[in-house]
Amino acid sequence: MKLNIQNSEGKTVDTIDLNDEVFGGRVKTDLIWASVVQENASERRGTHATKNRALVSGGGKKPYKQKGTGRAQVGSSRTPLWRKGGTVFGPQPRSYEFSLPKKVRVGAVRAALSQKLTDGAVIVVDKLETADGKTKGTAEMLKRWGVSGKALVIDVKPDEKFTLSARNIDGVHLVAASRVTARDIIDTAHVITTREALEKLQETLA
Repeated sequence: MKLNIQNSEGKTVDTIDLNDEVFGGRVKTDLIWASVVQENASERRGTHATKNRALVSGGGKKPYKQKGTGRAQVGSSRTPLWRKGGTVFGPQPRSYEFSLPKKVRVGAVRAALSQKLTDGAVIVVDKLETADGKTKGTAEMLKRWGVSGKALVIDVKPDEKFTLSARNIDGVHLVAASRVTARDIIDTAHVITTREALEKLQETLA
């Protein structure tokens, strides 16, 4: 498979060969699903909490005597069986984070990129630079590439001027090639990558 490489004017200046062993196989959606779930879980705050009978206020005095009333024996008015009592086995603060095997993470990124390549949503550029560092110029450059809506921009080391000019554009997300995830790729309409970043991804995903 070959992809055209465009310059900042939207003109084709070269081509790049893609490794069929990396991007030519079946798209394993189960790996993408596992990676997205893992990343979403790691971002959960997990601050939920309920009060048990030790934490709920009140209940310091025994409501009535132990025997002779004909009622059930009760030691506190904050028993879970009573109204305003503590919660039994309620949620407590916890971390939802879990890890995935490296092969699953790499396979998920490979599958996500393969899906975007199949959809024709990958744009390869020679470099990501802006002459004046203005948001208007960057927006016009994206328009020349046919990009609209959500876009993921991948570079080995994003240019500082381009980063500053693109961060104000709604839907544009910049990420380094070494930190891109399957969720980043799937949750976007267009994937823009530099030649250098795509070559690095091919080496990593092989």
